[in-house]
Amino acid sequence: MRDYDEVTAFLGEWGPFQRLIFFLLSASIIPNGFNGMSVVFLAATPEHRCRVPDTANLSSAWRNHSIPLRLQDGREVPHSCRRYRLAAIANFSALGLEPGRDVDLEQLEQESCLDGWEFSQDIYLSTIVTEWSLVCEDDWKTPLTSSLFFLGVLFGSFVSGQLSDRFGRKSILFATMAVQTGFSFLQIFSINWEMFTVLFVIVGMGQISNYVVAFILGTEILGKSVRIIFSTLGVCTFFAVGYMLLPLFAYFIRDWRMLLLALTVPGVLCIPLWWFIPESPRWLISQRRFIEAENIIQKAAKMNNKAAPVVIFDPMELQELKLPSQQKILILSLFRTRNIATITIMSLMLWMLTSVGYFALSLNAPNLHGDAYLNCFLSALIEVPAYITAWLLLQTLPRRYIIAGVLFLGGGVLLLIQLVPEGAYNRVLPYILMGSLTVLIGIITLFLPESFGVTLPETLEQMQKVKGFRLRKNTRDSTEKEENPKVLITSF
Repeated sequence: MRDYDEVTAFLGEWGPFQRLIFFLLSASIIPNGFNGMSVVFLAATPEHRCRVPDTANLSSAWRNHSIPLRLQDGREVPHSCRRYRLAAIANFSALGLEPGRDVDLEQLEQESCLDGWEFSQDIYLSTIVTEWSLVCEDDWKTPLTSSLFFLGVLFGSFVSGQLSDRFGRKSILFATMAVQTGFSFLQIFSINWEMFTVLFVIVGMGQISNYVVAFILGTEILGKSVRIIFSTLGVCTFFAVGYMLLPLFAYFIRDWRMLLLALTVPGVLCIPLWWFIPESPRWLISQRRFIEAENIIQKAAKMNNKAAPVVIFDPMELQELKLPSQQKILILSLFRTRNIATITIMSLMLWMLTSVGYFALSLNAPNLHGDAYLNCFLSALIEVPAYITAWLLLQTLPRRYIIAGVLFLGGGVLLLIQLVPEGAYNRVLPYILMGSLTVLIGIITLFLPESFGVTLPETLEQMQKVKGFRLRKNTRDSTEKEENPKVLITSF
């Protein structure tokens, strides 16, 4: 029995149909780029100091010295969370005493910012931090916002694949795009931090689900030679394009609510894609919906100006697929055998630890020395040559050594940051941690089975043939000798 790629080989690899799918699915990823990083500007913390009310009866000298100084990065700056006790300095002001001359400021009693804060508007007109005063005693809420967003990403990662297996790739793709765009729009009307954060969690669920399902749909529709290009120059590069758009939007729109409104527009523009992106024929076949799958392939052949067989799937082959439903595949199935469990655990570690380094560096880019918008743009821009390099390397070299090599390089650079003199930067602990984890996962990657030039397994039954951290070259040959050939035409 022939497999799916053999059956549809007459379509060609890079016709108008494949190019349309390639660019439309890649374009659908653009909103993911700025939604995933939008917290950089939405939750930015401007410089701030305690507010001294205009009603306070203070001389100009005491008003200028109402905020104590603290040492930061080798220089004295106004304290962000404390002020001198207002009643005391108002009394000194009424007596005509001068700060620093008649009164020792270091001996004065201090108090918290009882009248709120004054936020600098040099960079941001407003953020959720300035809106709800997420500073000082409440400064823990800002990093928690990002953490909860990625908690939504984690949950979406688990459910998106299961939902797309149950309801179809196309339906879940557009449903999660609607979730991402719709709940981002609702965030504009948030009345408090709690409402904003809950909605942000749901945005995170939609954001990763959209990405994962688009990735799956593209790899299932496109041919073997195009999948590497799609997964690097397609999906990843268009994610970087969205990431580059974020600082451009944020530079011109410095109010967080208006910025969110602008960021929802590209998601709305994706609605017409519904009429151009088809369902995955592989998924339709796995659901026994052969007529729908054949109709899609017939339309693809017409678009590519290719002559399609009158019957694409031979009736005898379809009878061999047997009508009883296939075995249910759950997440726990990835731990069914020792070989599959080992590969699953190593892959999870690779993705998780790589993501820690990627997002920690990306989210910290605006905090580096220099212009926040330019730093963020350069952080996104540098990803484009990185993806091009990855595409070129994947064409020629074994994948394990590529991944391990770049992880060693990135981890080594992060570890070397501690050698930079303190007059540049001295907060090295996060980079030491990220560098160590990156090097660790680089070592683990060397034990993954190699996939370069090898037919990839498509089912758990085929995965069981992976032995000793190496995929046997005769995987496909041995698979074709199985008594039950139904594993060859299934969802990818």
